[in-house]
Amino acid sequence: MYYDPRLNNHNLPRDPFLATVVPRPIGWISTIGANGIVNLAPYSCFNAVSTQPPPFVMFASYGRKDSLRNAEATGEFVASMATFELRNEVNTTSAVVGPEVSEVDLARLEMAPSIAVRPPRVKRSPIAHECKYIKTVPLEDTEGRQHAGAIVIGQVVGIYIDDAILVDGLVEVGKVRPIARLGYMDYTFVEKTFRMVRPQ
Repeated sequence: MYYDPRLNNHNLPRDPFLATVVPRPIGWISTIGANGIVNLAPYSCFNAVSTQPPPFVMFASYGRKDSLRNAEATGEFVASMATFELRNEVNTTSAVVGPEVSEVDLARLEMAPSIAVRPPRVKRSPIAHECKYIKTVPLEDTEGRQHAGAIVIGQVVGIYIDDAILVDGLVEVGKVRPIARLGYMDYTFVEKTFRMVRPQ
């Protein structure tokens, strides 16, 4: 089959687009609102966008959600790793609630202080990227029309790694078991890996 996503003429029961871009790592974004409340939300449009120092990460927000507004207002956010062990808590924090409600409390999570930024990290998460907000990139379509989505870019200024997931000085992803979003309501997690060496 072939379809034009601008027309959404796939004739399928559900839009298949997100099922064609998989797996997508989940950025579990913590920010602090103007009211001092910690906001925590998972974003499945999340990734690293630079490997050279300093590193950068991004998350995409559909609409001006609390994470986006707080990052812009305070200049900081933290991306904790979403793992299989924490899958239920990740799901709980995806609830749509007002800025006066902390998803941390809803999920009964313990947070840990960050070193370089104010927003805390999820204490049980084995990896966290402390970020300084760089910019929001609004999305426009080919006709120049404003899209509801926007990309938030942050520079990573501190990285927490649980020593328990280090094996011979390397991060052992099998110990982390990060979860990733597939299409629809489907997820996966990393347990097995394989290695390939680039040709010289």
